[in-house]
Amino acid sequence: MTQKIVMKVQMSCQKCQTKALTVAAEANGVNFVGLEGAEKDKVVVIGDGVDCCKVGYYYEEEGWAN
Repeated sequence: MTQKIVMKVQMSCQKCQTKALTVAAEANGVNFVGLEGAEKDKVVVIGDGVDCCKVGYYYEEEGWAN
């Protein structure tokens, strides 16, 4: 089943945005990653069987989410 996950993250620079998208894209089952929101502060992940907990955990470790 395809699912859409939107996570609000705190990213201060373009390098952080690129890294956040790369991390999400490397998760199993991901078909699409992108940024949403006026400030591009929401990571959108679309895919089949994506483990949002793993992605969220990494974002928390990087200090992008709390």
